[in-house]
Amino acid sequence: MEEHDVIKTMAALAQTHRLKVFRALVVAGQAGMTPGTIADGMQVPAATLSFHLKELVHAGLVTQERQGRNLIYRADYERMAGVLAYLTENCCQGEACAPVAMASCEC
Repeated sequence: MEEHDVIKTMAALAQTHRLKVFRALVVAGQAGMTPGTIADGMQVPAATLSFHLKELVHAGLVTQERQGRNLIYRADYERMAGVLAYLTENCCQGEACAPVAMASCEC
């Protein structure tokens, strides 16, 4: 992945609604979500959501597919993995990384 692609992707996520939409689509998995479902869950007006979805599609983070009368949006896991790989490519200068401290959970 090229640096300019990562910048475009990160810029798209640097907005509260878009980050929340992307995270919701990641949780939804391959089933994806319709704009109506996303709007209901996030309580965002349709016009606002449409703008944010367009930006996520343009950044390559989200795909759009028509199924009958519905549009289905899905997170693009390959793109997400590419960004993560780019960010961690030279992690710890090739040494084994220190384990991440886990917060104790008393669920």
